[in-house]
Amino acid sequence: MSDHPTGPTQERPATYGQVFAVGEFRPLFGSYLLSTVGDELARVALTVLVFQRTDSALLAALTFAISYLPWLVGGPVLSTLADRLPRHRVLIGSDVARAVLVAAMAVPGTPLPLLLFLLLLVSLFAPPFEAARSALMADVLTGDRYAVATSLTGITGQVAQLIGFGLGGLLLAQFSAPAALLLDAATFAVSAVWLSAGLQRRPAPARTDAGDEAGTFLQDTVGGLRLVAGAPRLRAIVGVLWVAAMFVNAPEAIATPWTLQLQDALGATGLLLAANPAGTAVGGVLIGRFCPPALRDRLLTPLVVLCLGGVLLAGLVPLVLDRGTTSFVVVLVLLFVAGLGGACSIPLNVAFVQAVPSAYRGRAFGVAVAGLYGAQGLGAVLAGVGADLVRPSTVVALSGAVGLVAVVVPLLSLRRTAPRPVEGDPAHVAGSPSAGGPSQA
Repeated sequence: MSDHPTGPTQERPATYGQVFAVGEFRPLFGSYLLSTVGDELARVALTVLVFQRTDSALLAALTFAISYLPWLVGGPVLSTLADRLPRHRVLIGSDVARAVLVAAMAVPGTPLPLLLFLLLLVSLFAPPFEAARSALMADVLTGDRYAVATSLTGITGQVAQLIGFGLGGLLLAQFSAPAALLLDAATFAVSAVWLSAGLQRRPAPARTDAGDEAGTFLQDTVGGLRLVAGAPRLRAIVGVLWVAAMFVNAPEAIATPWTLQLQDALGATGLLLAANPAGTAVGGVLIGRFCPPALRDRLLTPLVVLCLGGVLLAGLVPLVLDRGTTSFVVVLVLLFVAGLGGACSIPLNVAFVQAVPSAYRGRAFGVAVAGLYGAQGLGAVLAGVGADLVRPSTVVALSGAVGLVAVVVPLLSLRRTAPRPVEGDPAHVAGSPSAGGPSQA
């Protein structure tokens, strides 16, 4: 995601030191880390708080899910703020608003309906914040630094989720849900101060296309949808992303019955859920940090196949091995391998950014991420329905097999629409607005 002239023929990947040497990346990275830890901490605290008050597992689950809802229904609309306003203001304003709202949620005795309403309001600031942060990263990181930063951010996000969940449980055991919420509010406040001190004051993204003067939110939203839907290369990129997300993450929805099918140990469900993200974290380091850019691009298709093929093989394990510890361990290894393939998101992310002009990136991110959440949700629902009809392992195998078939079309389209770099041609400079046409996530 860069508008700076760095050629796609760069032979060596950037280093972490080069990424962190960019002064504006540090607050962008730090705010992401703080926000992710705080969000997961708050989800745990609110879920426990609602369950304590209502003794309803359904309401607790809905509370956990509310924070994801705005991305699905409002992501393409709210993300337009990142293209209409200076991006540093969107970031700082979102964090200040969330700090105030979460602090209000921590007031003891807050009525449950008001608590849920405040949670919804807090969640509404996530799409514009993430769209602005992702778009601004493209503006401040040149060349391969963006790809390495993408892998680093993904790895950090998964680690931060684990920290947030663990910290939330610790605080709840030692203190109370309001204390956890106050800590969450503090993370947003610190993030706002850090961003204010560390980011340059840039104007709103310039709209250089003829007839593309700023319109209403609806017009900008429709423009973002048309941009993604109307550009063959962007359609191919999000197609691969959405298909992979839908079929790779579907088994998570049936992790509990699948664990019980593999071995009689319900407590091992957490291991089953952690295997794929662990592989993704390792794959992110290997592909993002140690693979040269050209090799990273060539590995895209093998990584996608590895990602979905690992899920397929994991579902077939009960056909080969008897129920027990051995079969469970083999499944864990295969899910870890599938997670390694999840590093395909790094070259996909870079390709997306190169195909979207800076002034459109907020809207394009909103569409891509909203579709990502929708695909994951649909995959989870289908897996749950399937597990009521057949064995969980059969559902997992079908997820991998159907995914491998479904991803063929967008992969072929992605290959057909690949830009052909010409030495010295600025139209093919990585990350320039013209690279690939006005066609990440």
